[in-house]
Amino acid sequence: MNREQISALAHTGHPVKAPLDDDSVHRLLDRAVRRGDARVLDLGCGTAEWLLRALADHPDLRAEGVDTSADSLARARREADARGVGDRLVLHHADAAEFTASRPFDVVLSVGATHAFGGLLPTLAAARGHLAPDGTVLIGEGFWENAPTAEAVALLGDLTDLATTVDRVAADGWTPVHGHVSTWAERDAYEWSLWGALAEWALDRPDGPDSAEALRTAADRRAEWLTTYRDAFGFLTLVLRRTPR
Repeated sequence: MNREQISALAHTGHPVKAPLDDDSVHRLLDRAVRRGDARVLDLGCGTAEWLLRALADHPDLRAEGVDTSADSLARARREADARGVGDRLVLHHADAAEFTASRPFDVVLSVGATHAFGGLLPTLAAARGHLAPDGTVLIGEGFWENAPTAEAVALLGDLTDLATTVDRVAADGWTPVHGHVSTWAERDAYEWSLWGALAEWALDRPDGPDSAEALRTAADRRAEWLTTYRDAFGFLTLVLRRTPR
C-alpha cells in the first residue's frame, strides 16, 4: 500500500486532515471568510473538506483547490456534487507550489500541508502571491508544545515552540487576527481516529492482500504517536492578514 492509500483509509472518520474538531473548523472558517461572496483557494486541498464546508456555509462563495493527488480530487468532486456545491468548486490537479491563477483570492488556506512548500514561511510566501490586498490567510502548522526528543525531531522535522512560531510569522509581515491551538482532546481524537480506522479496515478484511500490512502500519503509527511525539507535538492554526508597511 502506498502512503496515499493509507492516508485515505486512515482519514475515513476524520476528513479534516488536521487535529481539529468540527467546531474549531467552523470557527476558523468563520473568522477567515469575511464576505459571503468570497473567493477561496486551498493550496494542498486533498479531498477539499475545508472548501466543502465553506461552500456549504456561504451560498455565494466560490472556491478552488489544488492538489497533486488525482484520487483525492476525484473524491472531492464526488463529495461536492453530493453536497450540492459542485458548481461552485474548481479543482486543479497540479503542484500547489507551482500553481498560478488569473485573479487573486479573498482567502488562501493551507492547513497541514506546509510540507508541500518546504515549511511554514515558504507556504506563506506562496499564499501571499495569490492573496487580494485585504485578504486573509488560514494556515495550520505543527509546533513543539514541550521539549521534543531527538526521535520526535527526526520524525516530525525542525519545528519551534509556539511563541517562536508566531514571532516568525509576524516578522514575515503578517498580523495574526485569530488563532487556535488544538487541545489535547482534539489531538488525541485525531490520532485514535486515524489508526483505529486503518486497523478496523484491516480487521474487516482478514484475508485481504493488504490487511496484514495495514494492521501493522496502524500499530506502528499508533506506537510512534504514544511513545515519540504525543507529549511534545502541538498544532497551531492562524488567521492572518498582511501587516501594513
